Amino acid sequence: MSVALRRGEERVDETRSLFAESEEENRQQAQPLAARMRPRRLAEFIGQQHILGTGKLLRRMIDAQQLGSIIFSGPPGTGKTTLAHLLAVETGSELRTLSAVSSGVKDVREVLAWATDVIASGGPRPLLFIDEIHRFSKSQQDALLPDVEAGIVSLIGATTSNPFFAVNSALLSRSQLFQLQALEPADIKQLLERALADENRGLGAHGVTVEDGAIEYLADACEGDARRALSALEIAVLSCHADGSAVSQSTVRESLGSRLAGYDGTGDDHYDLASALIKSIRGSDVDASLYWLARMLEGGEDIRFLCRRLVILASEDVGNADPQALVLAVSAMQACEFVGLPECQLTLSQTVAYLALAPKSNASTVAIGAARRDVRESHVLPVPKHLRCSHYQGAKTLGHGVDYQYAHEGADGVVAQEYLGVDRTYYEPVDRGFEKELQQRLKRLREQLRR
Repeated sequence: MSVALRRGEERVDETRSLFAESEEENRQQAQPLAARMRPRRLAEFIGQQHILGTGKLLRRMIDAQQLGSIIFSGPPGTGKTTLAHLLAVETGSELRTLSAVSSGVKDVREVLAWATDVIASGGPRPLLFIDEIHRFSKSQQDALLPDVEAGIVSLIGATTSNPFFAVNSALLSRSQLFQLQALEPADIKQLLERALADENRGLGAHGVTVEDGAIEYLADACEGDARRALSALEIAVLSCHADGSAVSQSTVRESLGSRLAGYDGTGDDHYDLASALIKSIRGSDVDASLYWLARMLEGGEDIRFLCRRLVILASEDVGNADPQALVLAVSAMQACEFVGLPECQLTLSQTVAYLALAPKSNASTVAIGAARRDVRESHVLPVPKHLRCSHYQGAKTLGHGVDYQYAHEGADGVVAQEYLGVDRTYYEPVDRGFEKELQQRLKRLREQLRR
């Protein structure tokens, strides 16, 4: 090969290298701030010390270079994807990424075949990161089981849903589960300050002034979502750089926008908020009850679901301490169906407030539970003959209805006779509300019936 030809090839390689560097730089600049500021080493990772702190399980797994399979669960913006990439860096393993939204069984099998080849060639166990693994069907999750169990691949799954509902129990039993928590404002503030100071990956090169209080407000208002905080900061800094103004708290507020974080109408948030609403009403905290109702309304909760829960609560937790509670709850259900949103929020607010402030009794709930438990677990009691149906020919021959005493013929509408055949007590009214009156009435009736 001539010297001129060799020099020509070297120039071509150098040009290609320059183009590649330029293209990579352009790609990085096109990334949003949250992607550019993603930690490159575990030492840069902020938060989640309950699983990454000294002596914690995940830290021990990393130090031992034995990851196995892992499921990360937690709200958006808490670092699940970032942590998966850092695990690959810290263990020196190759990482392949799939999204459950766009990948199918074919994609999973291709990655597993690649992982098998890596292991066969003597390489370290590769990592397979599956984002939003809860969106995989049962068959797709089942396709992972053999290779996960055989140790061909270390699975790292990420989900914002409850993994005990969203991930197959077989796959869950073969994995370590780590729940990531929403970041604290102090953690978010540290991330934001790092982004403002970094001139290469962050926003430091823009030289924009940030007023006191703006970062603190953003760190607190982003609700523990680092991605949301960094995105808002980028909008605020770039817009202020364009017009030469300082980043103020109002600028940050506008950049953050309005978003109800943490509400999935079909997932954990649906059940957690419903639970909080019911327990607050049961606990007679009207203000907490109205707040949880507002959260569900703002999140787009199904009005019929809310009405059903309130009707159930009226019997379960208020009961006969205030019989009007059930009447109001049923009326609210009918009114909401007739009126619809947004006006039916007024009906729901009225009903929730009434139920929260009503005297409480679960005596009826306890009574039916005890009675049904006796039916299931104890000897079934026969219907006393004098209470059996006598409206057919031959009933008297069998003794059915014989000696039955008609209650309305009693002096006060009560006749002492056997109605069950054994001495059992289920209903015990509480000393609150209308049930206090029922308690006194019941005492007299039981004495009269047992006489």
